[in-house]
Amino acid sequence: MNTFPSLRQQLSAPGMVIAPGAYDGIGARLIEQAGFSAAYMTGAGTSAARGFPDFGLLTMSEMVENAAVMARSVGIPLIADADTGYGNELNVTRTVREFEARGVAAIHIEDQVAPKRCGHLDGKLVVSREEFVSKIRAAVEGRRTKEFVIIARTDARGMMSLDEAIWRANAALEAGADMAFVEAPQTREEAAAVPKRVHGPCLLNVVPGGRTPVFDMREAEAMGYKLAILPGLMLKAAIEAGDAALAELKATSIAPVANRSVAETFRRFGADEWDALRTRFNAGATMGAK
Repeated sequence: MNTFPSLRQQLSAPGMVIAPGAYDGIGARLIEQAGFSAAYMTGAGTSAARGFPDFGLLTMSEMVENAAVMARSVGIPLIADADTGYGNELNVTRTVREFEARGVAAIHIEDQVAPKRCGHLDGKLVVSREEFVSKIRAAVEGRRTKEFVIIARTDARGMMSLDEAIWRANAALEAGADMAFVEAPQTREEAAAVPKRVHGPCLLNVVPGGRTPVFDMREAEAMGYKLAILPGLMLKAAIEAGDAALAELKATSIAPVANRSVAETFRRFGADEWDALRTRFNAGATMGAK
């Protein structure tokens, strides 16, 4: 039985929750085994794992099923990218219920038009204030339990202003969102201003090479953020390690030496538990044959 604190419990405690990003069960397991108390399912990584850029090309079902794999692979809470909610208020309601039914702890829904773009790219467009707030209200009312955390993300800073993004964040909190996510503040000063001006807990998106120049988690916590996500962490590590291994093989025709055995690798994914079940049920079959 999982006794790890829920995401809501963690957010209620002092300090800031750090949720490294991953895009599959392997990454989620590594995050948990590294000692982090929460994991994040990156939409960009989920898209890249299917051969697409982060241009809103995946469907709600594809995102939900990937989140389900990650959530069932770990005992720590999973926060997932739910893009724009995949339609109007009715679609948002279904989106919330589908993620919630698969054991996901939280999702964030943004105010970009569909198809959306990565929050740290140019060319973003956002919906009206009224449409955004209406979708957040639908998300809040659509959840089955208050344990499911609704995070309202606004991308208005990129194409409008920080003031507009702050207004939308506060309006979303008034509509019932549990946390505000002002995407891509462009300076340290802007990043520090968000928790001071937003009337509720705030999320910081840490993207190396992106628009927000804050990379020290201690600095983010001192600014007043309650949650930091690092979407590209495992994706960047996988690409760089994969490139290096492939280059070595291409240059030498020698497969890289493994640091651990096959059995040790599988043990990190629950082999001991499954072997115990195999032994138990094989013993039962033997007894029944007597």
